[in-house]
Amino acid sequence: MHTRTESDSFGTIEVPAGHLWGAQTQRSLAHFHISRETMPSEIIMALAQVKRACARVNGKLGLLDSGKVAAIMQAADEVLAGQHENEFPLSVWQTGSGTQSNMNMNEVLANRASELLGGERGMARRVHPNDEVNLGQSSNDIFPTAMHVAAVTALTQKVLPSLAGLGASLEQKSAAFANLVKIGRTHLQDATPLTLGQEFSGYVAQLCHAETAIRAVLPPLYQLAAGGTAVGTGLNTHAEFGARVAAELACDCELPFTSADNKFAALAANDELVAAHGALKTLAVALMKIANDVRWLASGPRSGLGEISIPANEPGSSIMPGKVNPTQCEALTMLCCQIFGNDVALTVGAASGNFELNVFKPLIINNFLQSARLLSEGMASFEEHCVLGVEANPARIAELLNQSLMLVTALTPHIGYDRAAEIAKLAHRDGSTLKQAALALGYVTVADFDRWVQPAEMVHPAKT
Repeated sequence: MHTRTESDSFGTIEVPAGHLWGAQTQRSLAHFHISRETMPSEIIMALAQVKRACARVNGKLGLLDSGKVAAIMQAADEVLAGQHENEFPLSVWQTGSGTQSNMNMNEVLANRASELLGGERGMARRVHPNDEVNLGQSSNDIFPTAMHVAAVTALTQKVLPSLAGLGASLEQKSAAFANLVKIGRTHLQDATPLTLGQEFSGYVAQLCHAETAIRAVLPPLYQLAAGGTAVGTGLNTHAEFGARVAAELACDCELPFTSADNKFAALAANDELVAAHGALKTLAVALMKIANDVRWLASGPRSGLGEISIPANEPGSSIMPGKVNPTQCEALTMLCCQIFGNDVALTVGAASGNFELNVFKPLIINNFLQSARLLSEGMASFEEHCVLGVEANPARIAELLNQSLMLVTALTPHIGYDRAAEIAKLAHRDGSTLKQAALALGYVTVADFDRWVQPAEMVHPAKT
C-alpha cells in the first residue's frame, strides 16, 4: 500500500496516500478495532455543517484568510454532497468526547482545502487541521454542537414526516370503519361494543400525543454548545464566536439554532438528548401497542380473531404451505424493543458525566440516531406495506359481536347488575344466547330485550 507521512504532537505516522485523513485518524484506526459500528453518517454531515459555519465566522471576524475560508467551506460542501464518504472510518467506540471524529473531520477538510488551494495533502499542506479548521473550537463544544444539529435534523426531516404519514393513513382507516360495530376487549376478554373506527381513532390519538411530545423537546435541542471550547469558559475563542456560529447554522439549516445560555451544562450534560430520546421512546411505546393490536385483530385466517385482514406480502413459512405472517407488525415491534434498549444505554451514559464533560457522547448520539432512523423507516414501511392495505371483515366482526355475552351490559340499567350477571352466566353455562337465557329467567320480555340490547346504540353515551 502506498503511504504518505503525516504528523501530530505524537510524531510521524504513515497514512494511506489515497485517503484525506491524517495522523490522529490513523492512530484511532490502529487503537480501536472494536465492532463494525462507525460514527453515524448523520454526525459526519452535522460536523461538516458545523465546520463550514465555523470557517465562515472566523473569516467574518478577520481571524482566517478569505482564501482558506473559501477552501474549507468548499471541502465541507463536498463532504455534505457525499463525495468523501470513505474518509470517515472511525468506530463509535472511541474517545468519549468524540475528539477523534472531530479531528477526522479537521484532517479531511484541511487536506482537501489544501488541494483546492493548489497545494498537497500531508505535512506540506497549506491548511492546518487544528490551527485553522479547528480555530476557536474544541472537540468538547463542537462534537455536542454536531450532536444537536444531527438530532434536530433527524427529528424534523425524518421522524416527524413519517409519523405524520402513518397518522394520516390510520385516520383514513378510522373514518372508513366508522360504522362497523364490533366487540371491545379488555384484559383480553370480551367487553362492550365500539366501532372499529373508534378503535383506530385511539391509535391516531396516540400518534398525535407522540408528535406533541417530540415537538416539545425541539427547543432545548436548538441550543448549541459552540463557543464553550474546552470546559465552557470560551478560552481561545472570540467572544462572539458561539452566537455567530449558531446564527450561521440557523441560516444554513433553516432551523432556529441559538447559542446555549450556559456552556458549562452544554458540555458537561446531555439532558436535552435524554428528554428527546424519551419522546422517541414514547412513540415506540405507542407503535408497539398499535402493531400488536393490528396483528391480533388480523390473526387467523380461520382460527383467530380475523376482524381485519392485512396485506399478504411474502410467504410466511418454510414448512407450512400457504401460511402468511404479519411481518410488518413483527418488524415494527422488534425495532421498538431496540429503542427501549437504546434508551436505557443512553440514559446511563448521560448520567455518567463527571465535572466539566460527559465522555459518553458517541454512545449517546449513536443510540439516538439509530432510534430515529428505526422509527422513521419503520413507520414508513408499516404504513406502506401494512396499514394502507388493512381491510375490515364485516361478517367476522358481526359473528363475534353477536356471540359476545358482554352485550348483557345494556340490560344493567333496566334490571340491575346482579340479574344481568345471572343471565350472562346462564348463557355461558348452557351455551344459549343471551336472549334465550334472559327469557328463560323471566327477567325481560322479547320486546324489552330487542329494544334494550342494540349494539349500535352501545358505542356512545346514553341519549337523554
